[in-house]
Amino acid sequence: MSSLVKEELAKRLFGPRRLRLQEFIEVEEGSGSQRCYLCAAVTKSEEVEICMVKHLRVDREEKYEIVEKWLLKDLEMIDGKEADTDNPYFDMHFHKVYNLEAYSCASKYTFARTLNKLNEMYLKKDLKIVNFDDTYLNDDSIWSSNNRDCLVLMRICFYASNLLCLSLCPLS
Repeated sequence: MSSLVKEELAKRLFGPRRLRLQEFIEVEEGSGSQRCYLCAAVTKSEEVEICMVKHLRVDREEKYEIVEKWLLKDLEMIDGKEADTDNPYFDMHFHKVYNLEAYSCASKYTFARTLNKLNEMYLKKDLKIVNFDDTYLNDDSIWSSNNRDCLVLMRICFYASNLLCLSLCPLS
């Protein structure tokens, strides 16, 4: 499903603007309950654009509209709220702070990883990524792969199996 949405966004919204869509996640901004997509795309001049896209249905037709747009170079910090808990909430600090809720914790990490990677490729600035578990952010980690959403699930399963083994061990 997400690959179809990504293809649709790339074709209808980013292609005509001559941008390469790198990643997107479904988010909810602030207290409003409207679902949107948070997208990261690269321009022809190799600037990284982050935008909030609203998904609309008008007369049985799907439409996408950019409602907010920022540049990665203006991003001061990404705050994952709590690195030790499985939560989808994070803040992006530009000229103001945007409170976001991702569809899942895994998609929050996917987007942070993408921004980190794009920063290393195009800007090489000191991007502050706080309250995220570094194990899941770095590409050189044993847990990183192209499976994205499976990363967190795989790590949770690993810990769960360890806990099960420990709980079955008799105490002396």
